[in-house]
Amino acid sequence: MQPQAMMRREFLKTVGLGAAALGLPRWLEAAAAAPASAARPNIIFILADDYGIDGVGCYGSDRFKTPNIDALARTGLRFETCYSAPLCGPTRCEFITGRYAFRTGGLTNQSAGQPASRDEPSIARVLKQAGYATCEAGKWRQMGETPADWGFDEYLTDPTASGYYWVKSYTKNGELVTRDQEVYDPDVLHEFAVDFITRHRDGPFFLYYPMHLVHGPILRTPDSRSDDKTAFYADDVAYMDKLVGKLVAELDRLNLREKTLILFSGDNGTAGRSGTIGGREVHGAKGSMWEGGARVPLVANWKGTAPEGKVPADLVDFSDFFATFADVAGAKLPEGVTFDGHSFAPQLKGEAGSPRPWIFVQLGQAWYVREPLWKLNEKGELYDMKDAPFEERLVSADAEDAEATAARKRLQAALDTLNPAAGKTAPPGAGKGGQGGAKKAARKAKAGA
Repeated sequence: MQPQAMMRREFLKTVGLGAAALGLPRWLEAAAAAPASAARPNIIFILADDYGIDGVGCYGSDRFKTPNIDALARTGLRFETCYSAPLCGPTRCEFITGRYAFRTGGLTNQSAGQPASRDEPSIARVLKQAGYATCEAGKWRQMGETPADWGFDEYLTDPTASGYYWVKSYTKNGELVTRDQEVYDPDVLHEFAVDFITRHRDGPFFLYYPMHLVHGPILRTPDSRSDDKTAFYADDVAYMDKLVGKLVAELDRLNLREKTLILFSGDNGTAGRSGTIGGREVHGAKGSMWEGGARVPLVANWKGTAPEGKVPADLVDFSDFFATFADVAGAKLPEGVTFDGHSFAPQLKGEAGSPRPWIFVQLGQAWYVREPLWKLNEKGELYDMKDAPFEERLVSADAEDAEATAARKRLQAALDTLNPAAGKTAPPGAGKGGQGGAKKAARKAKAGA
């Protein structure tokens, strides 16, 4: 048993109180009683911002080369079909809580910060209760309260809603740090993350690394060679990939690669307009309920444990990270809480596991459930997804195709089970996703929102 867990249990035993007697929520009571597990890996989750599959070399991007991300995929796993929410805030809320937006109320960027840490579970808190040191380094502003409230021992983030590249100030563990000259915030975050890893090299640790790259405003990087603004986006992608490589190099230097599970993903699709793969444009972009709004890369690397070069077709959505991290950490999931995630920890070890039959995506009052070949939305519209992510073909409601009819029945049963319409609804004036949401997201990206 870890010393921290032992001290907590001895305290409760000494004073003769359980967590319930202290007035704590049921999920926190369960987490406090969770046993620590042996031989647990460190966990690093790198989350790129506004970064769909069209921007990643190993997913076939026509425009970008990402050698460091590609190297993780080549020596690990590259999941073909991973789904976030179509916007930043709801994705982060779903990841932290392991619960779909209609359960928490984190349906839009405007409401993602409304769920309270005392009412919802937190993956950081669950891992912390299991003996992990926890750290958040990067974007937090769309979640409510502070990273500390959600279970992170240490954190460094930006103090404002914009200006998170070239800055003179940032927030470190609740304190505003001011510099005399501008610094490049992604470099500051990288140094903070490396320092955390170094100090906790004996593990286990959990590092949540939500990068600001490549969210707008699109600015020069320290490696930019000209003032040509049209080149800055490619510079940002290259710098993000460089930071991934530098972090992996530090793990190698500290002899931690075989002890560390690394995952890389994006929080939603590419902003504005998606790029091309094999000469074909990905359908939809950030903020839309089309494929390009929520289909994101997922690369997993666990040297010596994960198989090399495997490309699972298993469906994954962002609720799954909570279950997976708890699984590999040997942490007990809180009781009395409805979780939506399916652990893909077996797949990380080269096993078949139990892949989920469908994923669920929601933005505001729009949602859909998706199988590998079919998608059904809140309007009852069925789409043939055989040519996704490039085309989504609407199937007529009176179509007599047997496969389509069976798919509609299965997916409607899944939606009936979830019943998102009976959950927490979007606040007045909140966006409802769709193509209008895509245009709104594009305008915000250009304005640096």
